[in-house]
Amino acid sequence: MSVAVKICIGTYCHLRGAYNVLQLFQHEIEERNLHDKIEISGSFCMGHCENGVSVEVDGKIYSVSPESAREFFEGTILKRL
Repeated sequence: MSVAVKICIGTYCHLRGAYNVLQLFQHEIEERNLHDKIEISGSFCMGHCENGVSVEVDGKIYSVSPESAREFFEGTILKRL
């Protein structure tokens, strides 16, 4: 079973740090050797622009900042494995 993670790369989320969030998630996946357990992809606007970087995990949308990305990865994404 794998966890599906989508990161919004639309204009607003890009300006809020989507690239940094994506980089951190990719780094954590690499470091923990989770390539076969976490499927990460980009998505254009998810319609939650007022809340920062939108990250969808298994169908639920969260707001993540570059500063909270590591905590989110550990507390939300890893818990779904």
